[in-house]
Amino acid sequence: MIFEDFFLRAIVAGVGVAIIAGPLGCFVVWRRMAYFGDTLAHSALLGVALGLLLGFNLTVGIIATAIMIALLVTLFQHQKRLASDTLLGIMAHSSLAISLVVLGLLQGFRVDLLSYLFGDVLAVTLEDIYWIYGGGLIAMILLAWIWKDLLALTLHEELARAEGINVTLVQTLFMVTVAIVIAIAMKVVGVLLITSLLIIPAAAARRFSTTPEQMAVIASIIGSLSVAGGLLGSLQWDTPSGPSIVVAQVTLFLGGLLFGGLLNNIMKRTS
Repeated sequence: MIFEDFFLRAIVAGVGVAIIAGPLGCFVVWRRMAYFGDTLAHSALLGVALGLLLGFNLTVGIIATAIMIALLVTLFQHQKRLASDTLLGIMAHSSLAISLVVLGLLQGFRVDLLSYLFGDVLAVTLEDIYWIYGGGLIAMILLAWIWKDLLALTLHEELARAEGINVTLVQTLFMVTVAIVIAIAMKVVGVLLITSLLIIPAAAARRFSTTPEQMAVIASIIGSLSVAGGLLGSLQWDTPSGPSIVVAQVTLFLGGLLFGGLLNNIMKRTS
């Protein structure tokens, strides 16, 4: 089978995002930050609206807005009046509502909301791929830099403080890294499904790994396989590409639960 250039670009872009999202998603799962991911995803659409309104590159607008929201969340987490989930809920839905209002008020722009909400990976350009791999490289460097400290913080925050780890700095850098990855992943699965790229492969990898590093690598592999499988399924059955990738992820996750459980039972019986 000979694939068109647009399909090859989609594979390259999707796999790039999956490789980056794998290790980052492990921390999102360990730290139970899925709602934080949703908040940043909703803010990504605000970046699109601001980019169109102010006339600058949309990817720059998405990254800048996501990082700004991440920093605001870090700042507001120190206040005691509102619980974290309440604060995240306010920021998520307000940013989404504001972005939709701004997009509705824009004159002279035709905005395909569905492509932003559910992704349009088959329409990625070489410029998009450069952004994905460039932003992904920055995210991976940041994550590698804070990996040990972030792992210690995830295991026991108070102990990490006692060991002299700058908890606020590590948390801020982690949130900025998540913001960058969500911004570059928006083209692949869209605002409403971005968080799935982080949490589903990581959750699926959990059963097959014994160390954090193993889980990170396996999550990247599962994410990459789901991108390839989802895009092939989308091509075969003419289904939306972004949701098809997520369906492939869910299929691998359920398969891991089923066959992983059977494998464990067999190992117990033979031991």
